[in-house]
Amino acid sequence: MAGKLGIIALQSAAHMGSRVDQILSGWHEGEHCLIPAECPRFSSGEGKCVIHESVRDRDVYILLDVCNRSLTYQMFGETNHMSPDDHYQDLKRVIAACNGKAGRITVIMPFLYEGRQHRKISRESLDCAVMLRELENMGVHSILTFDAHDPRLQNVVPLMGVENISPALQFTQALLTEYEDLTLDSDHLMFIAPDEGAAERVVFLASLFGVNIGMFYKRRDYTRIVNGSNPVIAHDFCGTDVAEKDVIVVDDMIASGGSILDTARQLKGMGAKRVFLFSTFGLFTDGLSRFDKAYASGGFDRVFTTNLVYQKPELKEREWYFSVNMDRYIAALIDTLNRGMTIQNLIKPAGRIREVISLYRHS
Repeated sequence: MAGKLGIIALQSAAHMGSRVDQILSGWHEGEHCLIPAECPRFSSGEGKCVIHESVRDRDVYILLDVCNRSLTYQMFGETNHMSPDDHYQDLKRVIAACNGKAGRITVIMPFLYEGRQHRKISRESLDCAVMLRELENMGVHSILTFDAHDPRLQNVVPLMGVENISPALQFTQALLTEYEDLTLDSDHLMFIAPDEGAAERVVFLASLFGVNIGMFYKRRDYTRIVNGSNPVIAHDFCGTDVAEKDVIVVDDMIASGGSILDTARQLKGMGAKRVFLFSTFGLFTDGLSRFDKAYASGGFDRVFTTNLVYQKPELKEREWYFSVNMDRYIAALIDTLNRGMTIQNLIKPAGRIREVISLYRHS
């Protein structure tokens, strides 16, 4: 045991924190562990954190969602949406308010802050690396994140635990629960990486399902930058024939959705039977209309994303969307760590995925 369990959920993850607390309470004879805290702001936009309960010697888990833009605050009489930078500052305020009294602090940050700025090409900032070093210096014991854009970022802080957790089990359960007519073999099913960065995720799942993989290569225009990155000129496919097969495209995030929809369109054009899109984080930064149009024209069959980041109410109402619930998994991670046990089987649950696949095949 690392100490009495305590959970601080920032406003960005308040609903998740409440649900996780309810799950843990059911496992621990009704005992609740949610610690009330808030981060009010002054009219100038500056803020602070106030924790309304002692954290002395407690094993504290701080939950936040840096992608939750639904929250606002007043600054000089104007309404501002909270950015990832605002959420990160609030995280540091919570850690500072603990004031060195907590026995251990673990940050649960599903979408790794600045994880997309993971490498330096020219005279650029390395924001994610700076964030990790900053939290280490503030006394954070470990960070739990999901499907990091580049897992090698944990090398920045070799003495602080950075656990990169795969939601592959929950995606597998969701797909096999929703669709009872899948044939899980190489003649009928295939996993697709939309780019080379997603190859590891696809190989992991395909090896457990015992099927083949394919990959798209993004040809980019490196002469210009649009919205922070080099625009994609085309997606070139490498792999075996996808005709009459169900294909599953796996990626870490959907931002605007342009790339993954283009991938799905090409797969349909190559004769794929059904196209399912798996993405840990559904940001939908350009709205939902392009997905509505693509679905209406038969461009894909279903989008699966987790509830690890804020989901717009209208997204949950879409016929083409399925929300993969991760609350129980986060509760299991917290409970396991608090009891001083390893979470290795939770980080990449290959054994559990094989069990789910075997049960499906024999059902």
